[in-house]
Amino acid sequence: MNELSNVLAEPIARFGATVVTLGQALLLGAALFLILLVVLVVALWRSAHARRLAAAEAADHTREMEGRMASIMQAQAEMQGRLGTVADVFGARQAELTQSLSQRLDAMTGRIGQTMAEQTRSTHENLAKLQERLAVIDTAQNNIQSLAGQVVQLQAILSNKQTRGAFGQARMEAIVADGLPSGSYQFQATLTNGNRPDCLVTMPNDSPSLVIDAKFPLESWNAIRAAEGTDAQRAATQSFRRDVEVHIRDISEKYLLRGETQDTAFMFVPSESIFAEIHENFEALVQRAHRARIVIVSPSLLMLSIQVIQAILKDARMREQAHLIQGEVVRLMEDVGRLDERVRKLQTHFGQAAKDIDDILVSSNKVTRRGQKIEALEFAAEGEFAQETTEPKASPRTVESPQGTLRLRVVDEA
Repeated sequence: MNELSNVLAEPIARFGATVVTLGQALLLGAALFLILLVVLVVALWRSAHARRLAAAEAADHTREMEGRMASIMQAQAEMQGRLGTVADVFGARQAELTQSLSQRLDAMTGRIGQTMAEQTRSTHENLAKLQERLAVIDTAQNNIQSLAGQVVQLQAILSNKQTRGAFGQARMEAIVADGLPSGSYQFQATLTNGNRPDCLVTMPNDSPSLVIDAKFPLESWNAIRAAEGTDAQRAATQSFRRDVEVHIRDISEKYLLRGETQDTAFMFVPSESIFAEIHENFEALVQRAHRARIVIVSPSLLMLSIQVIQAILKDARMREQAHLIQGEVVRLMEDVGRLDERVRKLQTHFGQAAKDIDDILVSSNKVTRRGQKIEALEFAAEGEFAQETTEPKASPRTVESPQGTLRLRVVDEA
């Protein structure tokens, strides 16, 4: 026993200051074994219990599934019966639907046939109207072709220098004749140097006449429009610029005569678009014309200038008649003076009438007050009088009456 005790007390391991003996190690191993054994027994018991529970649940689940299968079979049988009923109802409804569809298709076919007939009739009517409109369009096309021919004729007229000058001359003459009175202008008048400008406008106060020229080089402008390519365009532009410069020089040399014509002349351009193009793209020509005292005018500017000249002529005619106007004004002032005197007399009469009306109103007020006092008369027996009031200038008067003595109090007022 001692040897066993010594063996058990023999140390086998050391952990820091703690010494583990063989006996302690055996006791620890025995304890661990017992713990493992207990754990194994508990695990086996739990496993057996779980298997019993699983078996019971499986049996319950089997019974439940059998019940459900029975219910499903019963429901399937009921469903088969209902499906048979539904099949019968569906067959009847299908027959009714087929009949209804047949009736509706017949009605729709009839309506479609009627609609197609109406549509066909409407189409025929529209085609007839379309043919009429096409006939109108053909007529309009013929008119357009006629107008195109007239435009070609106009282009031919404008391409000819003489006819082009006549066209510009006609427009200028129409504007001048519409804006100025007859006798204040002359067409194709002859100057002292033998030249004949297109129009001479007579200015007032023996001033020199204003020259208007209508011969614009329109063919050079048309050449610019018809030019194709950069080189042709440049050549046409140079030719137009040169022709206009020559025309400006001719106007300046032929028509600007000291003492006979104004030192400024108008060069008429018969188109607003050409006038705008010149001022936009040929500024040098405009400046050259200004230096030569030539004003380039379009139809609208010429019309405005003619209206200004008309106003100047009207002012001159008014100045010529100034002494007559002055005499009329003097006589008018005399009439106004007499009118003022008569108005003042009338005002005096109105003032006197107003004063008389005020006096009449004072008298009527007195009469009204006296009447009110007469309405307030008091009757009393003889010997009895109403108490007198202290009013100024009052004098009592008595009047005999069957009822007694009437005492009347009269107040005299100024």
